[in-house]
Amino acid sequence: MDRIYEDVEIIPPRAGGRREALERLDRLSRLLDTAIAVPGTSIRLGADAAIGLVPGIGDLVTTLISAYIIREAHRLGAPRHLILRMVGNVALDGLIGTIPLAGDVFDVLWRANRRNVRLLRDHLAREGVTSRLA
Repeated sequence: MDRIYEDVEIIPPRAGGRREALERLDRLSRLLDTAIAVPGTSIRLGADAAIGLVPGIGDLVTTLISAYIIREAHRLGAPRHLILRMVGNVALDGLIGTIPLAGDVFDVLWRANRRNVRLLRDHLAREGVTSRLA
């Protein structure tokens, strides 16, 4: 499997670039998972839940966007075990997301993108690459 990547050079961004990338991923994950508050409740929805309602391609589109977050985590130097955990979060979200109605509810509650950005943020903070974002 490593042979596939032998011609690809991963150039980690400078520390400031990492912080900017992390902030960009944080904004994207908020848009996808928690952008809109449901009035009168503590429930927050995002574009992931809305796009996921489109039969057939909705879950595929949101899974591809989630894959972008994982790709960026790899580019930022996330270790393999963290990438695998992030893939697991997205796979679970995608798998359960295919179940009509229950999958949409799960999408709102699971928030795979917010989880994944939090995992990446925590990893980078432990590595001393960036301080924790609020």
